[in-house]
Amino acid sequence: MELTGSNLDLEKVKHIVYDFETVTISQDCLEQVKKSRATVQEYLDQHQIIYGINTGFGKFSDVEIEADDLDELQLNLIHSHACGVGEPFSEYVSRAMILLRANALLKGFSGVRPVIIERLIDLLNHRIHPVIPQQGSLGASGDLAPLAHLALVLLGEGEVFYKGEHVPTAIAFNQEKLDPIQLKAKEGLALINGTQAMTAVGVLAYLDAKQVLTYSEKIAAMTMEGLQSITCAFDDLIHAARGHVEQREVAERIREYLIGSKLTTKQGEKRVQDAYSIRCIPQVLGASWQTLKYVEEKLETEINAATDNPLIFSDEGKVLSGGNFHGQSIAIAMDLLKIGMAEVANMSERRIERLVNPQLNDLPPFLSPEPGLQSGAMIMQYTAASLVSENKTLAHPASVDSIPSSANQEDHVSMGTIGARHAAHIIENVRRVIAIELICAMQAVELRGGPSHMAETTSNLYQTAREIVPSIKRDRVFSKDIERLQEWLQD
Repeated sequence: MELTGSNLDLEKVKHIVYDFETVTISQDCLEQVKKSRATVQEYLDQHQIIYGINTGFGKFSDVEIEADDLDELQLNLIHSHACGVGEPFSEYVSRAMILLRANALLKGFSGVRPVIIERLIDLLNHRIHPVIPQQGSLGASGDLAPLAHLALVLLGEGEVFYKGEHVPTAIAFNQEKLDPIQLKAKEGLALINGTQAMTAVGVLAYLDAKQVLTYSEKIAAMTMEGLQSITCAFDDLIHAARGHVEQREVAERIREYLIGSKLTTKQGEKRVQDAYSIRCIPQVLGASWQTLKYVEEKLETEINAATDNPLIFSDEGKVLSGGNFHGQSIAIAMDLLKIGMAEVANMSERRIERLVNPQLNDLPPFLSPEPGLQSGAMIMQYTAASLVSENKTLAHPASVDSIPSSANQEDHVSMGTIGARHAAHIIENVRRVIAIELICAMQAVELRGGPSHMAETTSNLYQTAREIVPSIKRDRVFSKDIERLQEWLQD
């Protein structure tokens, strides 16, 4: 897959990150990179003062740096900013960060030498993934700490994931015959000034969310069979009358999933209306799909964006300082993603309650094979409730917070990386909640006659999931069932 600096989309990121697709660089775009670098050199030769090239950083922007110290300035920048803490991002997130940083530099506004981009591509193609601590970014001036840990690897320093192990970078470089890079003027700043940590986490979280939301609809359809729910509430006339496209699409998919089912009912057959957690599936999940649509739009813009500072505009002969490193667009998108996905779990947990509560259905209490002697799915609902409650805390917007930094020079920050990390965590929790719903829904439809009475789509889901989680014949350690099923939903 050839990178141009402007041709990435989320599907391409998915293939490069998860399928390890080989990446090449557009040679035409490298010419623009060379031109940008030549402009930097021209300004240096003319002894012009340009932020980040021959000045200090942040509050030190007024400190002029001598020409002999410019390389050391960039090295010191990487060393001083590599102060992330906590558990490392996954290899997939690290890989996405490399890809997005290379793509941004390839736009030709950053003033780096081609070798910087080429070495980033080497990391991708040789599967050398920097170990990058998750915590420490304010989301402006970009993801400084996480990206500094990425940049360390280009210097032959730091640590990497390589061939299934966590090793010093020097070992991986030696085996792959790669040489460390010595940074020149502007290059250290260009590597760390950007939003690639929050955006990488955000892209992978979005891809997970899309998959989770798709499965949640199919699982909800099976729950409807388990509860003999009313399909009339999904009639297109209702949803066309309101006009939200995504709501209408969810209703259509639910109708399709339930074609041929002998377990669903019409209004008035068993009851007149179902509870909101059934009847309002299109309205709630449709709103979540609207959220994902917004998030997708912002991510696809950001993965092709120039997000460092200053930017080099060679054709116009300008080097301009601005604020493209500020992560507010992604921070707000991630906060919306958190809310949209937390609601998926909120509604799923209420359907779990309807499946296990004998006061709300005509099934055995807690779907137990021997109510009283065996607890059945009782505590699975507790677990779902716990995950949903945790999500409510994580869904608090990160973007509404800001703590000034660099002696108040950087007096408003996005906290977008925190938002992205919390979004990813929420989606993991949602996946576990819908896994619990699937376990309960399978038990309920089994009690009502099983696959022979189900729609084709839900029957196929039932039979596949039953290969992973067997029927509840007696109490067992259900934790393992939940984890196996959520891993399957993820894969």
